[in-house]
Amino acid sequence: MEWWLILGIAGGLLLALFASGMPIFLAFLAINVLGVLVFLGPNAFGMVVNSVFDTTTTGTLTAIPLFVLMGEILFRSGSTTVLFDAVDRLVGRLRGRQYVLAMALATVFGALSGSNMAVAAMMGRTVYPGMTARGYDARLSIGVILGGASLAPVIPPSVLAIIIATLANVSVAGLLIAGILPGLLLSGLFLLYALGRCAFNPALAPDSADEPSEGDRDALPAWVHLARCLPFALIIASVMGFILTGVATPSESAATGVCGAVATALVFRRLSWRLLWDSLGQSAYIASMILVIMASSTMFSQLLAFTGATGQLTGLVADSALSPAAMFLLMMVLVFVFCMFIDQVALMLIVIPIYEPMVGVLGFDPIWFWLLMLLNVTLGGITPPFGYAMFAFKAVVPDTDLRTVFRATWPFVALFILGMAIIYAVPGIATLLPGLL
Repeated sequence: MEWWLILGIAGGLLLALFASGMPIFLAFLAINVLGVLVFLGPNAFGMVVNSVFDTTTTGTLTAIPLFVLMGEILFRSGSTTVLFDAVDRLVGRLRGRQYVLAMALATVFGALSGSNMAVAAMMGRTVYPGMTARGYDARLSIGVILGGASLAPVIPPSVLAIIIATLANVSVAGLLIAGILPGLLLSGLFLLYALGRCAFNPALAPDSADEPSEGDRDALPAWVHLARCLPFALIIASVMGFILTGVATPSESAATGVCGAVATALVFRRLSWRLLWDSLGQSAYIASMILVIMASSTMFSQLLAFTGATGQLTGLVADSALSPAAMFLLMMVLVFVFCMFIDQVALMLIVIPIYEPMVGVLGFDPIWFWLLMLLNVTLGGITPPFGYAMFAFKAVVPDTDLRTVFRATWPFVALFILGMAIIYAVPGIATLLPGLL
């Protein structure tokens, strides 16, 4: 059977199973079992067992449940409401201050959570009602919140970055740290856009003097609110700083973050045994699903290599008349289009085994390429019609029309693509910090 036919059938069957609603890990498992039976025979099922064992015992993946646990403790404890109040006071009074507040909180929560769905839901529940009540434009408010939430998988800690780095055989620490500057760049672009819109159209945000006072919170001195931010700043600094300075591995930094999350919940008197039990249970569930999916994806890439599909595709790219820039654009556009319709994580598990050998042939820096791929996949979370971060927001704000949510995100999708173009033109934005490791 021709390699392109094998690749097309395998990819088509996977996409069909995803569209049917079958869980990702079951879809991969079904394709793997069928592939082993067709190409290797039943005696080769031992390879499936070895693939599962090798993947699930990879040391770097221990960072995944730890980062998930850190976010669960912080959000379940309600400690983040303290951070919300403190940042709200520190932003000060200026036109469009709620847009600044929303973007600042989304960036910080992204660094504490790593999940754009969690940030979108939390911001929709806590920040959005206050923005609309103060007279802020609903569509721009939704766009700012979802744009900020999309930074969660980019700014470390990022579970998706760990998955991509592990499957693509690049440094986990390098890809995690690579997301800091691009995340800040995108945050700045989103904020400039919102404030620029307010400058040209004052109706999008009320004058700061017209916003209601926050009562007792405004009576507290600024240093009190700053002190309340300190535990969260220490968590972020310890996780990122330990990785960047080489003091700790990503797994060790994640463990430090969990300790910081427990200490923060204790300081704000939000810690309980029930909280720890629920957080551990949810983290174990999420981590087990991720590990099973990754094991199935690894087996899928091995089958592609065994059938010769991967080698033939790499050779085709090497002999292609397309320039590396044209190939890069083609690879990114395909992912962007598919991410509009299917689960972004599932797509990456298909794409990585295919793209990984092509990166070296095209001469791309692996950290730079996979960071841009991470941005591209993350963008799918706020791209209509099936961006899951949009549906997470809609779930907590049910009275909002879905059409309004769709229209709100398109300017931020464009800004996201602009940010990716800047990183493509200036690779140092992605490679500077990993180069310090």
